[in-house]
Amino acid sequence: MTTTPVIFVPGLMCDRRLFAMQGSALGAARPVLHADLSKDMTIGAMAERLLSDAPGRFCVVGLSMGGIVAFEAWRRAPGRIAGFALLNTTPFADSPARQSTRLAQIERVKRGQLKSVVMEELKPNYLGAKSKGDQELLDEIYAMAASLGPEVFIRQTRALMSRKDSVETLATINRPTLIIAGAEDEVCPPELHEIMHRGIEGSRLQIIPGCGHLSTMEAPSIVTKALCEFLEELDIHT
Repeated sequence: MTTTPVIFVPGLMCDRRLFAMQGSALGAARPVLHADLSKDMTIGAMAERLLSDAPGRFCVVGLSMGGIVAFEAWRRAPGRIAGFALLNTTPFADSPARQSTRLAQIERVKRGQLKSVVMEELKPNYLGAKSKGDQELLDEIYAMAASLGPEVFIRQTRALMSRKDSVETLATINRPTLIIAGAEDEVCPPELHEIMHRGIEGSRLQIIPGCGHLSTMEAPSIVTKALCEFLEELDIHT
């Protein structure tokens, strides 16, 4: 039985620390890579870089923006993707209201307010109730954002604003797919994951109680267990 390589694809202003527990656990049994979404200005360019860096065939694990990039990678190279794990993400393009919010965030970051955008506006709203007061988690979230910096925030935010809608893409996905949602995710709420579950035939949906948008950090053991079980089954059928 061959083991399917995994490429983790992070969310906005996140890096491999987003998948710390999952990467460690899965890396004991299979090749693990981490996509770099920090250099490109469009979702298409991010997907091209992912495909260039990835092995010939792989399972993509994308959280939030990472799931959006995964949809684009599928449109460009479906034969290379053996399976999907779509975490806390959405198949929809940005609404005009969301674009307006993002533009305001960009202007604040240009004025040197990255920390306040991340700590006061962006990330705390991403967390479930039990995680909002977790200072260690908040510090780690800001550490990821600070290490990437304001220019990456601007590039990634503009990429999200201009992304394609992927709703029609769902029906074309014919690979094993695990979908994970946080029951308290306000950014990509469970109903969006229900839409993905209905749209991707044969997909599996898991909703984690008490969890917000950053499931891999808020409920790391639950997500790791789900991914390990999913990949073990994927290996058997690949």
